[in-house]
Amino acid sequence: MLLRPRLSLLRAVAPRPVPPPPRASLPVRRTLSSPAGAARTASAGDAPPPAQRTGLKGGRKSAPPPPPPRGSSVNPALFFPPGVDRDAAVAAEMVIPASNIVVGPYAGDSRVKEAEFVKSSARARDCPKDDRPEFAVLGRSNVGKSSLINALIRRKEAALTSKKPGKTQTINHFLVNKSWYLVDLPGYGFAAASQSARTDWSSFTKGYFLNRDTLVGVLLLVDASIPPQKIDIDCANWLGRNNIGLTYVFTKCDKSKKGKGGRPEENIKEFQETISSLYPEPPPWIMTSSVTGLGRDGLLLHMSQLRNYWDNEATMSP
Repeated sequence: MLLRPRLSLLRAVAPRPVPPPPRASLPVRRTLSSPAGAARTASAGDAPPPAQRTGLKGGRKSAPPPPPPRGSSVNPALFFPPGVDRDAAVAAEMVIPASNIVVGPYAGDSRVKEAEFVKSSARARDCPKDDRPEFAVLGRSNVGKSSLINALIRRKEAALTSKKPGKTQTINHFLVNKSWYLVDLPGYGFAAASQSARTDWSSFTKGYFLNRDTLVGVLLLVDASIPPQKIDIDCANWLGRNNIGLTYVFTKCDKSKKGKGGRPEENIKEFQETISSLYPEPPPWIMTSSVTGLGRDGLLLHMSQLRNYWDNEATMSP
């Protein structure tokens, strides 16, 4: 079966610490560029200089981003999905709760009616070979990745959960409503894993990202119960350099830990300040909790409008 041409819908631009030499072989992919929705490609010229204004340890903080969207005026910190003009007035009810994501005309039925595990793949080339769109779930080990997947599809233990980080070691595909995939990827940054295991993860996971034509976007999970971690920014940086769209999904927003940096809202604000200095336009983000259900319906709605746009554009592509 012929695959549809790859479409990357989210603007994935981030700075790199040291600009590498030009790579003529880097695959060119179409990506949605807010506000006009015109086709463009990510390049080194899109990124600002190396991040010196980060909110991470070792750097000075940038100026705070605009306040959360309220009222009826356009907020420059909003993410505008396909079909929404950035100059359009945005009322509060048009923004998904606990996020910066505007609801657009491609939003559709986001209910999960059925979900089934399809297969585990040890190599990217072993993944399902069909033209169904998919979202990859990625994050640091112990970020709550499997719990979020279980909450989204409402099946206990559909994804492997464990108190031992680094349990997922393969690319796992779940078919939702017989029409799209949710993909569980191995966590990164697990310090207790052997160097060889981390190398293997890097190899086959990056191979998946670079060669998966049906990838609509990446849900990059960030633990809101702890201060911002450089490794999360580094991961987003790599995705941005390769023009792979992402949505920041803040997990564990119901948890508060004792000590400095234990309040989720403070950690999220610091992370947002950091990414506001890295992106020429705001990436989409949403707060979630697999315990309280916060953000579940909103995240599925966000995914539906990206998926529906992908279907529409893929069908119309030559």
